[in-house]
Amino acid sequence: MASSHSQCCENPPVLDPAGGEGKVVDSFGGLKAYIAGSDGAKAAVVLVSDVFGNCSDPLPHFSPLLLLGTLSINEWHPSALAGFESPNLRKIADKVASSGYFVVVPDFFHGDPYAPENAERPIPVWIKSHTPAKGFEEAKPIIAALKEKGMSKVGAAAKVVVELAKAHEIQAAVLLHPSVVTVDDVKEVKCPISILGAEIDKISPPELVRQFEQVLSANSGVDHFVKIFPGVSHGWSVRYSHDDASAVKSAEEALADMMDWFNKNLK
Repeated sequence: MASSHSQCCENPPVLDPAGGEGKVVDSFGGLKAYIAGSDGAKAAVVLVSDVFGNCSDPLPHFSPLLLLGTLSINEWHPSALAGFESPNLRKIADKVASSGYFVVVPDFFHGDPYAPENAERPIPVWIKSHTPAKGFEEAKPIIAALKEKGMSKVGAAAKVVVELAKAHEIQAAVLLHPSVVTVDDVKEVKCPISILGAEIDKISPPELVRQFEQVLSANSGVDHFVKIFPGVSHGWSVRYSHDDASAVKSAEEALADMMDWFNKNLK
């Protein structure tokens, strides 16, 4: 377990509360959030960040959520949004918004992202304050707020996204390097779902991702897309160096796949 969790905490980002082309609001569905896109959009995306606030795979992975048709980028913990100030996460939000969606990046961590330098609160301790169950409940008012704005389709990501997909709260789901997602979870998914995995992933190894695909293939009622990216590790879609051309290419390919899925199922 320790080695798996450590992979979720590699390459922490430098948070920037003023970053992004959108704006930060004190309350959206009850949570502080970064929002981008037009209020007149018909579909919304909720992005859930990783434990650092990267849109990666949080929630014991909570991960990017998104889109009244949600996206999930998983990381270690349930509040994948822990770091809603992550530059890469906000960059993803801005790109999604540019495609015509209203995007919300909630601060599921309530200003308390995981801090590796805090020896008194290692992941096993920190995560007790940011469980997937808590993230699932806090996501409901956000989705309700989006629907009140006239956005009829909702999507989500990561473990929280899976829970929303099981409860039929959203219309599309995307999981990026998922965490704490089980085969039984996938069996209960009720909306179109895309799962993008990493070849080098101790949390959700390719073997597990292939099991997800087998389960989904056996359920003709749920459209799905499953892909394993070669040569990348857990968190590759959000925690990467902009100086690494190969890493940037893989991250952009994942974003393109995510947008294709949302466009197919939310527009």
